[in-house]
Amino acid sequence: MSDGRAVAFLGLGNMGAPMARRLAQAGVDVIGFDPLDSARAALAAAGGRVVDTASAAVAGADDVVLMLPSSAVIEALLGDPAVSGSLRAGTTVIDMSSSEPLSTRRLAAELATQGIAFVDAPVSGGVRGAEAGTLTIMCGGEADTVAAVEPLLRRLGRPTRVGAIGAGHALKAINNLLAAVHLLAAAEGLAIGKRFGLDPELMLSVINRASGRSEATETKLPRFVLPETYDSGFAMRLMIKDMRIATELAATLDVPALLADRGLDAWTQAAGDLGPDADQTDIARWVSEFRPD
Repeated sequence: MSDGRAVAFLGLGNMGAPMARRLAQAGVDVIGFDPLDSARAALAAAGGRVVDTASAAVAGADDVVLMLPSSAVIEALLGDPAVSGSLRAGTTVIDMSSSEPLSTRRLAAELATQGIAFVDAPVSGGVRGAEAGTLTIMCGGEADTVAAVEPLLRRLGRPTRVGAIGAGHALKAINNLLAAVHLLAAAEGLAIGKRFGLDPELMLSVINRASGRSEATETKLPRFVLPETYDSGFAMRLMIKDMRIATELAATLDVPALLADRGLDAWTQAAGDLGPDADQTDIARWVSEFRPD
């Protein structure tokens, strides 16, 4: 049931759509906005309210959830006078996107001058997790602010406060950096084994009972790579964005990230070869077809 608070949800894409739908179907008063008419119509069909502008969404909201592609998009959104002027003091902005932690800190400080609280709460678990309400949610922010939005976030998954503002976005970038390196390594291992003549399904069956197992070998390869569907629902370009956030953070903090940097180079080359619509799991297809010049 609704607690009487209205929640603006900005960004109704692959992840945002099922998340907003879950909230609406749970009785939360969701005010949704997305530039795509079809995305707004889908939320309306699921019981949410939809509006034609971001400013209209935030004007009537107690909490504002962002599920947008990048910090640049979020900075532009919150820097729009129509949007910033519509945010009310006492509102909490919850950025569930994969954003840059240093940008997050700057935005939170700016919003605080208007009496607006900020929580960064990026997620892991993919589209399936969004649909099932089982997302891992990494929260950064003041302890009391995070606690205040936890009932809302628990409708979407398992929230954990991991530190101050920006901590959630930093941890999400590190998590996706690890996921990307694991997936690339698993794809290379699969390609080596297949070229040698090993049965790929048998390979994964054994690896998943051994020390080489990872989420890539347990889920991504058997579900999306072996069937050659390459349709996990998470774009390669977004994985690269998250990898770059992590490697740039490492450089800022003067932490060596040799494997991460090499991995990012490989993913970037793959994206150039495969095009902007490639799925993250297409990295395995690229590895299997790659021929050095």
